This record gives sequence, C-alpha cells and structure tokens, in this order.
Amino acid sequence: MNHSEFTKHINHYYPLSEETLKDLLNICTEEYYHKNDLLLESGSMARYYYFIKSGLIGYYTVDEQGDNIYKIFFEENSFVASTAAIIKNEPSDFTIIALEDCTVIQYPAKAYRELLEKHHDLALFHMYYLEKNWVVKKEPLEVSLKYETAKKRYLQLIENKSLYNRLKQHHIASYLGITPTQLSRIKKELY
Repeated sequence: MNHSEFTKHINHYYPLSEETLKDLLNICTEEYYHKNDLLLESGSMARYYYFIKSGLIGYYTVDEQGDNIYKIFFEENSFVASTAAIIKNEPSDFTIIALEDCTVIQYPAKAYRELLEKHHDLALFHMYYLEKNWVVKKEPLEVSLKYETAKKRYLQLIENKSLYNRLKQHHIASYLGITPTQLSRIKKELY
C-alpha cells in the first residue's frame, strides 16, 4: 500500500520522525468507497479520520425541509473528518459522502488520539493542520457565506476548475444555498 502522498502531506505541515510515521501507518488501512457510499452518517459517532487518495467527497447537513446543504467538498490529497464530533465525542451533525468512487486512507480516531499524546511531532502536525484548515481557511468561508451574494460565491467556486467540473449542478446550488433554478439564472446572467 503506497502512502507517499499521505506522508508528504503530513510532512508539509510538520515533519514526522520515522518512529512516529511507523506508528501512524500501523493504524491506517486503505479503503474503497463507491459513489454515494456514506463514510459517516449524520447522527452517528465519528470514528475515523480519512485522507483521500482518489475521488471526491462531500460534507453536508440536512435542513428543516429535508434538503442536503453542502458545506464543503474535498478532492484528492485532502484530510476529511467530522472533527468537531470527534473532539466533543458526540454524534456528527454532518454526513460525509463519496460523490465519486473513492480510495481513502482511513485511521481510527481513538488510536490516532492516543498517538497524539505519545508523539510530540504528530501533535504539532495536528495543531498546524487545524490552524491552517479550521481557522485560517474556515473564517473567510464563513464570512463569504454570511455577506456575499450567491453570484459572487459562484464566481469564486468556478475559479477552482478541477473541483467545479466534477460537481453536479444540484451540489453547486446546495453549496451556494440556492435552488437549481436560481443557479440557472445566475449562469444565464454570466454567459
């Protein structure tokens, strides 16, 4: 099982010792999920962290009307988890779904948390990862959701061509917080 991209992305945040890396890889398994398989269902305990080797994953909640509201999408070489649910040891408010066939490196949250206590370098990786992805990246996204129009957010989304081209129109509309009809109107205005 080739974990080179996985270890490369970890070392991008903070370099791990050989011993730490060996312990981490010992708790990892490579798993395959078919399109539309759930990695985690809302209301369930979040038991794993994931690293996407191939495929596309969506992260959504369900509104009062029963519609899926996509919060974020993850492409290859991304780490995915219901982090808040893991930290609080509570059922997840979010569903994590394979939007394409996916291969992931999966590692159990409990064993990983034990390694965080054992290995200082792994704890530093985790801290730097959370700072960059859950604070630095998340804050502008939340401001964008609150203050920017769907049209402006659509324009930002299409800047990431590789992601945009992989998404279905209903995923895009859900992410923007609008109906597919409203999305069609925005596209007509722009093109």
